[in-house]
Amino acid sequence: MKEFTATDTLIIIGIVIAYILFTTWLTWRLRSKSAGDFMEGSRAMPAFIVGIMLMSEYIGAKSTIGTAQAAFENGFAASWSVIGAAIGFPLFGMLLVKRIYNTGKITISGAIAEKYGTSTKNIISIIMIYALLLVNVGNYVSGAAAISTVLKVNLPVAAFITAIVSTFYFAFGGMKGMAWVTLLHSAMKYFGILVILGVALHMTGGVSPMVEQMPKFYWTWDGNIGAGTIFAWLIGTIGSIFCTQFVIQAISSTKNAASAKRATWIAFIFCLPIAIAIAIIGVAAKYLHPNINSLYALPVFLQDMSPWLAGLVTTSLVASIFVSVSTVALAIASLIVKDFYVPMRNPTPEREFKMTRWLSLAIGFLPLLFVLFVPEVLKLSFFTRAIRLSISVVAMMAFYLPFFKSARGANAGLIGACVVTSVWYLLGDPFGINNMYIALITPAVIMGLDHLIPQKQPVEKNKRNMQNSGA
Repeated sequence: MKEFTATDTLIIIGIVIAYILFTTWLTWRLRSKSAGDFMEGSRAMPAFIVGIMLMSEYIGAKSTIGTAQAAFENGFAASWSVIGAAIGFPLFGMLLVKRIYNTGKITISGAIAEKYGTSTKNIISIIMIYALLLVNVGNYVSGAAAISTVLKVNLPVAAFITAIVSTFYFAFGGMKGMAWVTLLHSAMKYFGILVILGVALHMTGGVSPMVEQMPKFYWTWDGNIGAGTIFAWLIGTIGSIFCTQFVIQAISSTKNAASAKRATWIAFIFCLPIAIAIAIIGVAAKYLHPNINSLYALPVFLQDMSPWLAGLVTTSLVASIFVSVSTVALAIASLIVKDFYVPMRNPTPEREFKMTRWLSLAIGFLPLLFVLFVPEVLKLSFFTRAIRLSISVVAMMAFYLPFFKSARGANAGLIGACVVTSVWYLLGDPFGINNMYIALITPAVIMGLDHLIPQKQPVEKNKRNMQNSGA
């Protein structure tokens, strides 16, 4: 593994800066000019663009760096972490897209509130904000790992660079601006991963030498991960797709429900091949550089490229970072504004738009406080999916099991699942039970128990019942 010279590093930095300046200018040209543009692109986004946005939400910096890291440690089976998204998007299209789109809401909390009311909406918003802030912590760590590898800066500095640029993208671009810039980012990301794959396979002499010389588990379907964890990944990824705020917001930006469904199939088509590529890269890194920190399993190959190619690939990773951070931060801003600020203040559209941008600045920089405390990106990623999975369970019960109509049960299920899942994760998944299963079962059990407990009828309703029986 070679080191870049000062001249090489300047070339790479120059390419990255040129790309950032160009996309910053493009974001400014396409910037949102109203609250409608910012939150939902004025419901005018083509299905292809929305499909790319959905794919980028689940295959961003955290998934690329994190999946390569997991493959480095546990084998090719780490690809299931992304294959789950490929499976989940069409299922989401078939089961929930039309129902959610027809509510006219752009937040999952708003859609579920149609069944359970305001208190449930607020609880879902708080839980989702908590989960998405943790998602961006993981995004910042992943992005910082890629940037620091080439620019020779430490993780906190690289994370700060990520925060500055990403915050500009979503604070000014909103859904309208980000949609088109995301298309460019995604093209760069795909290009970069394919180049890294090509370099990795060239250096290993293909897949065969790795299969022959590495421990067998590196190429089995379940690797060193195990069927239980893989199944938990699939449940968590698919479940989180069903309720993740940016996914709901993206499908709401299409022209109609049919277009939203098409977008989910486009996401599927783009997710599948990249899942395989990232896993092979991670295993190749283990084969070639067995003693490096696994966090650098993907960016380590930058050192084996010419400075010009490394500059383009670094730019692709940077693009992946920015789109991941921006989409998540936009989702957080939307939840805070739509579910809390607007109901409390009832602002004018102009005031709402201005406050959204101010909140966006704080949301963009808040994850920096936690960057140094997240060593295993993929584990954090799936914990946040577990938290969102619990919301999906409540959503599915709301839309498909109408006899579970108690707001009390929904609220208790949401809070209980969030607390129990978080504690389970912090305890290191006791008894070998993945926290994903806890998130799946807890809300259903709590809502089931609540269904068995008689609801206390309001006083006025009791009076009416007594009068009717007397009559």
